[in-house]
Amino acid sequence: MESEILIIGAGIFGVSTAYHLSLTHPDPSRVTILDVAPHPAPRAASTDMNKIIRADYTSRFYMELAYEAMDVWEKLPIFTEAGVFHRTGWVLFDSKGDGKGASIRKRFRASSRADPTVDFTVEGAQTKWNGVLSQTSLEELEPAYANPAAGWADADDALKLLLDEAIRRKVRYEVGEVHRLILGENGISGVWTTDGTVYTAHKYLLATGAWTSQLMSPLEDELGLPDIERVESQLTAYACCVAHLRLSPDEAKLYEQLPVVVFGNRGELLPVKSNLLKLNCSRVYNVVTTETGHKVSFPLNHDQSIIPEATKQESLSLIKSWLPQLLENGRQVDTWRLCWDSLSPDNNMLITQHPNPKVSNLYFAAAGSAHSFKFLPVIGKYVVNVLDGTGNGEEGDHRWSWKAPEERTSPAGCAQPS
Repeated sequence: MESEILIIGAGIFGVSTAYHLSLTHPDPSRVTILDVAPHPAPRAASTDMNKIIRADYTSRFYMELAYEAMDVWEKLPIFTEAGVFHRTGWVLFDSKGDGKGASIRKRFRASSRADPTVDFTVEGAQTKWNGVLSQTSLEELEPAYANPAAGWADADDALKLLLDEAIRRKVRYEVGEVHRLILGENGISGVWTTDGTVYTAHKYLLATGAWTSQLMSPLEDELGLPDIERVESQLTAYACCVAHLRLSPDEAKLYEQLPVVVFGNRGELLPVKSNLLKLNCSRVYNVVTTETGHKVSFPLNHDQSIIPEATKQESLSLIKSWLPQLLENGRQVDTWRLCWDSLSPDNNMLITQHPNPKVSNLYFAAAGSAHSFKFLPVIGKYVVNVLDGTGNGEEGDHRWSWKAPEERTSPAGCAQPS
């Protein structure tokens, strides 16, 4: 089955790229998106109940990109008709001594737009919203600011809407699990799926998130690449442990008043959706050494509801420090999920052509790094620029490029590229 462009993975990068190709490609039917299951893709980090939408960054580059995306969240007809964006605001607590909040506010004030941030105090946070946060432990936290312009989106609904629009415009969607990338004389010549189907294309885009390093490893062995030229040097698979608590109607009425609440670098609380409260807690990593002696990171298993016991206990401890009243009288978390994503050392995305000339028709759109869902409506436009060879300007090309290890220094503050 031949295409001009084969996109592997139907998360935010794959779907957004397919959508933007459907707008600009002369023949969208020559674009194929391939995922392991019918959409919305169940393994993707973006297939989720809700995700945070905000422009709060220490980086001018990402703040402007987020504003661009937020404009689309508010104006794209398929989103506005479905009501997927909810402007609930957010409240940011800093981890003590972090200073992230002050840096973000400084960036807002230096931007071309009005500063949306407002002050709040510990006392104000604990008495507002009918005292829902009155028992929150703040020993390790301090108030930073509130931003009423931020909010959240119905994640899997938005993902499906955008993909449905791409399919309506003739992009093809195929179901199959990629087993191996096939190396030919002039680059990648195809991909095998586990059922034996071979998909071929002129260009291949890996939008495979946490599965990128695992998928690339056999090809990297075949090419004989050293560690510095392997994709593991650019990103690492990791998961955020997510807890859902089902609320009674009275509880839902109480907690639905809350904005997004960020507890420093320790986690986040997202507002109520369908009587469920979502809490982003601990992180999980899974790195192994292959028979060829290389490090490869990938998800623990395909069942994302299976949580390591130590991770579960750490997450429960965090929840008890945030909202202890929700776990009183032996109450349990209703559902757990490991939300797998890929993380770069500097929290920048990886949107680039493979640097090895032997596979010059292979491209990446990955390393969401826990902050990329908000860019769903626009990021595909920039991936298309890379596929077309036009690039994204000096700063964009550098931030999203394949970098040497010394260039990928970790920024201060999780998911806040500087």
